[in-house]
Amino acid sequence: MFATVQHAGAQVMDEEKFGTVTVDQLEIRNNDSGGDTLNWDIQGWYGGDRDKLWVKTEGASTTSSTKEGDAELQLLYSRMISPFWDAQFGVRHDLKFGPGPNLNRTYAVVGLQGLAPYWFEVESALFVSEKGDVSARFQGTYDLLFTQKLIAQGRFETSAALQDDPEFDVGSGFNNVGVGIRLRYEITREFAPYVGVSWNRSLGNTADLIRAKGNNIDDTSVNFGIRMRF
Repeated sequence: MFATVQHAGAQVMDEEKFGTVTVDQLEIRNNDSGGDTLNWDIQGWYGGDRDKLWVKTEGASTTSSTKEGDAELQLLYSRMISPFWDAQFGVRHDLKFGPGPNLNRTYAVVGLQGLAPYWFEVESALFVSEKGDVSARFQGTYDLLFTQKLIAQGRFETSAALQDDPEFDVGSGFNNVGVGIRLRYEITREFAPYVGVSWNRSLGNTADLIRAKGNNIDDTSVNFGIRMRF
């Protein structure tokens, strides 16, 4: 029995470390509300089967000469809690840039990421800001294979907050809902151009804050981009 335990321990100690980076979205969005934006959603991790270090970033920037947009960066420790699910803990930093001074906000993060039944990829997280504001986010994606190379990915996301944060156009309650579909062609497993359409709408108090600034609360866009994996 001792030999068995010792061997299992050696396997843990010798667990192979590896990593990957997935550029899930790198795209130009042609928005019906006016103006094109460059959007990105990138994730990478390094580690073994049970423990990983994750880096995630997403954001958007106008393509005009007057740059305006937002960016997010997360640094997370991830621990496997079941064959299909990881618990994640770490920090998130947001930057909002454009006309006027830049705005920054830092959050603590507790999240859950994994594979739900029927092969839905799920990413959910709870955030607590440096000001004590609490918010949450949910995202689900699903890949539908027409052929081994032609794949449609559907995406749904929503977020909510307990408090108002007017500087970042966030109101209490449900903040927004977004859906999209992107059709990609995998030239290789590592490189795939795609085209898609997405729709996003602000909700409740968040919509009121955005209306008060004279901006649209919903937007439909046609998207052209590439998906890459390293």
